Order: sequence, then structure tokens, then C-alpha cells
Amino acid sequence: MTDTMTPRDATSASSSLAPGTSEALGRLGELRSQAPVISRRRRAAKEPSTWRVNMLRVGIVVGILTVWEVGANLGWIDAFFWSQPSQIWDTAKVTLESGDIVRNARFTFGSTIAGFLIGVIGGVSIGLSFWWSRTYALVAEPMVIAFEAMPKLALAPIIVLVLGIGISSKVAMATALVIVIQILNTYAAVRAVDNDLTTLVYSLGASRWQVFLKVVVPSVLPWVVSSLRVAIGLALTGAVVGEYIGSREGLGRMIQYAGSTYDIALIWVGVFTLALLSAFLYIAVSLAERGLLKGVIRAT
Repeated sequence: MTDTMTPRDATSASSSLAPGTSEALGRLGELRSQAPVISRRRRAAKEPSTWRVNMLRVGIVVGILTVWEVGANLGWIDAFFWSQPSQIWDTAKVTLESGDIVRNARFTFGSTIAGFLIGVIGGVSIGLSFWWSRTYALVAEPMVIAFEAMPKLALAPIIVLVLGIGISSKVAMATALVIVIQILNTYAAVRAVDNDLTTLVYSLGASRWQVFLKVVVPSVLPWVVSSLRVAIGLALTGAVVGEYIGSREGLGRMIQYAGSTYDIALIWVGVFTLALLSAFLYIAVSLAERGLLKGVIRAT
């Protein structure tokens, strides 16, 4: 005796269903077939258009500047302490014509990029080196954490005195902020490497160097790439702090000089230029990060 249902049994079973059940099952099948389409429509409805988002951003900025200008003209805002957009624009045109803003922005950009590259490469290298020796990692980790907790602003005068007021001290400050974060991030990625995969590769006869290249490095790369946006912001902060302490050029030096002469409009020019520079660096690193992540995923 078998439990296989014959076509006749299936027909009789379907005919024995309660009234309306067949229609409900058919409707359920239609809803299942339409589920992907409904899901896409819901995502499209929830996701605002890029054009609308950009227009809202522009509208908010224009609204703030308009209120600022009108308030300064009517005396609601003290233009001596806060300046006003028209004065800031006039000052920006003067700095552009003289080339001061371009020269200072180029200086800050160069020190930021140099500190970013040195900090990322050095931090990743040190973090990866922790994989080779557990003792070395345990000894070095508290020192790295202590350096991370130390206010970097306290080190800035020493760095400027040792390296001078040129670009070297700005690169060193940018590197100091980036390298610690990269060390800790890379070390966390090293500790998260799959031990079962490592054991499997060892069992297949791989050397330690091969395990490092084939398992550890590919596992760490996504962590490193995903932290680049944070690193570029820290590098810019370090470069500007170094310029505040002592420098011949740079946006930080320009803002510091403007503050000492009570040139509020020039301060805002430096601040807005820094904002544009940071946005440019963030977007550039984000695009590079996206491409690198796709390459890493494809390679692994």
C-alpha cells in the first residue's frame, strides 16, 4: 500500500475544499506573482528623486543666506561680529583676484593628501603586522590606544617646533590623526579573520606568508576601504590645526590671521572654502571607495 496521491484523489480533494477556498488560493498566487513589482514600486515611492533632494539643499542654503543678508541690513544681526553675505562675496572676489585663496587652498590640499596617504599606508601596514605576533600585538595595542586618547592639539606646538612652519609639520599632524585610526581599524579586521578558513588553508600545505597574502589581506581590505572617508576628514582637520599653530600658508593660517585682524568677512571666506574643499575630498574619496570595494568583492 502506498501513500501516493492519484489524479482522481487530487480532484476529489480539491472538490472537497470549503466554498471560496479555490478562489482565495488563486488570489494568493496572483499576489505572490505581483510581489516583486509591488516591492519595487514601494521602494521607488519611498526614495525621493535626486533632483528634488538637490533643490531642497539649494533652497535651504539660499534661504539662510537671504535671511542673513536681510537681517544684517535691517540691524537684526550685528554685521560687525557676523558680517553679511554681500561683504563676504566682495572679500572672496578680492582674494580670488589676488590669488591668495587659491594658493592657500592648494597648500592645505597638498598637506591633507600627503598626510592621508602616509597615515593610511602606515596604519594599515602596522595593523597588518599585528597578525604575525600575538605578543607584539598585545604589547603595542595599549600604546596605540594611549596615543589615540592623547589630544593631538597638545602635540601640535612640539611638531611645529621640531619640523618648522613649512608643509612638513602639517603633513605630520594630518598623519598623526589618520594613522592611529587606521591601526586600530586594521587590527580589528585582523582579529575578525575567519579562523576556520585559516586552518583550512594551513591544512592544504600553505605557508604562513601564503596564508597572509591569500586570507588575511583580502579579509582586511574591505575594512580598510570602508574607513577612507573618515580618514580624509581627519587628515584635513590635522592639516588645518597645524596651520593654526604656525604656518606661512594655508586656509587655517588665513583664518587665524583674519581673526587676529578682526576681518570677519575673510574668516567666513576661509570657512566656506574649507567647507567646499572638505566636500570635494569627501566626494572624491567616496567614489574611489565605491570603486575599490567593487574591485575587492570581485577579486575575492
